[in-house]
Amino acid sequence: MQKKSTRVRLMFALGYDAALRREELCSIQVSDIDPAYRMLRIRAEVTKNRLERVVPYSVHSSCLYQQYLQERRHLGNGRCRLFLSSSRRNRGKPLSHWTWSKTAKQLAKESGVDRFTTHTLRHLRLTDLARAGWDVHEIATFAGHRSIQTTLGYIHLSGRELAEKLERTLAR
Repeated sequence: MQKKSTRVRLMFALGYDAALRREELCSIQVSDIDPAYRMLRIRAEVTKNRLERVVPYSVHSSCLYQQYLQERRHLGNGRCRLFLSSSRRNRGKPLSHWTWSKTAKQLAKESGVDRFTTHTLRHLRLTDLARAGWDVHEIATFAGHRSIQTTLGYIHLSGRELAEKLERTLAR
């Protein structure tokens, strides 16, 4: 498999770091990113429940972001959408969420991970936050969920992890 573009790698990294929905990721504007504090603004108009949130992203994503900006200069220099198409037909136009889905599907196929989708990154991140000891309310806020029940549907802990957590709680 050939090395994927910096854009694709950054989309995967931000999708995981910020637990982004497909539409949220593809709608990021250049002005939504604060590289000094490594924070990402998810605007209310692109969220499923119309709740704006601000979430951090990793040092790794920050490095990819800087690399991608160098590539992006050749596609367009406006302060519009962050992710622009590099295809001949749509060069410099905002990347659609359909294109992102096709890209993720192709990568999943190449990797032999059949059940992987753009939404898998969101599930993985929220599960990892639970494993790191975050409270379900904190995870719900991070994910932009109004209901704790919705958040619980995203967290996929193993039986062993649940038993260990219960045991730690009972030991207190």
